Amino acid sequence: MSSRRGFASSSTGAVSMTSKCLVWVLRALVLQVVCCNAIRWLAISRVPVEQVWNHTGLCRGLGGFVGEQTQLCRRQLDVAPVLVQAARDTLRACTKAFADMRWNCSTAERAPNFSPDLERGTRESAFVYALSAAAASHGVARACAAGDLASCSCAPTPAEAPSADFRWGGCGDNLRHGLAVGGRFADAPMRAKKSARGQVSRLMNLHNNEVGRQALLSSVETKCKCHGISGSCSVKTCWKGTRDLAAIAAELKSRYLSASKVTHRHVGTRHQLVPRDMDIRPVRDDELVYTVGSPDYCAVNERLGSPGTQDRQCNKTSSGSDSCDLMCCGRGYNPYSETLVERCHCKYHWCCYVTCKKCERTVERYVCK
Repeated sequence: MSSRRGFASSSTGAVSMTSKCLVWVLRALVLQVVCCNAIRWLAISRVPVEQVWNHTGLCRGLGGFVGEQTQLCRRQLDVAPVLVQAARDTLRACTKAFADMRWNCSTAERAPNFSPDLERGTRESAFVYALSAAAASHGVARACAAGDLASCSCAPTPAEAPSADFRWGGCGDNLRHGLAVGGRFADAPMRAKKSARGQVSRLMNLHNNEVGRQALLSSVETKCKCHGISGSCSVKTCWKGTRDLAAIAAELKSRYLSASKVTHRHVGTRHQLVPRDMDIRPVRDDELVYTVGSPDYCAVNERLGSPGTQDRQCNKTSSGSDSCDLMCCGRGYNPYSETLVERCHCKYHWCCYVTCKKCERTVERYVCK
């Protein structure tokens, strides 16, 4: 009898231990999804352009959203198409910025099912976090100025005095509202309280999001429109507006190239990110940070998330990152010919049209082996 009781006790203990392990695994999986896939919302870039946003039930079907993002969508349904466009703009700007690099943003286009290079805290993930956060606020700010949102309108008149040759007017991008709504949306996946184990990822992602928004703020410039007889520009009306997202992506790319690898340290009961090689200073507000080294992206490696550079186009005469030597990682390249049809021999006819002929020319291209 005692043997049976011992067996029962042992079985109960084993079941209890198994349950605890299962709970731990589930918590770890949830933590990974929240901390490492907080840019899953980029999957909405595939929402059809012709989608009509006429009821809040559509918010529940958006892939990659966490609860707070879905609730924001339901409360402000007119923001949904703005965020969809922001996701599209993010991927387009990313692809353009990295067209000459081994990593060409193709792994970001897999959202919501990212490859490991964007799940492990690399400098590539740092760039995508920053750019997507900037895009969300950028899109909302411009939508306010365009009159597309019921909750906001043009930005307030700038506090600085105008110069003698222009006056403030027009409709400026409402960055205050854009940063509030876009920031709340982009940061939502990292705001939930989790265990200390995920603090580094959470701090890193929140930091990179803020770097993106700071780049957006730095892009604000004075834009003007001329008024006067025959375009004389005797009077100029000016307003504050943001540069296109492609320009912001180019700025963030320079920060990507100088990004800092970080670790963390305890400051009282809090965690703080510090550069791994010089932990005597905190991380600067304007630098992108990462925790894991990137693959070299030369060869296909699904485990690391590298699509490789085979069949990528390269520039034979370049000495930069798009050169055939660097892009092809020393494997060599293959030439091929491409025929281009272009407008040529154009003539202006009075008044007022232009006629052109079509000319063909053959150019030589190169792709990596």
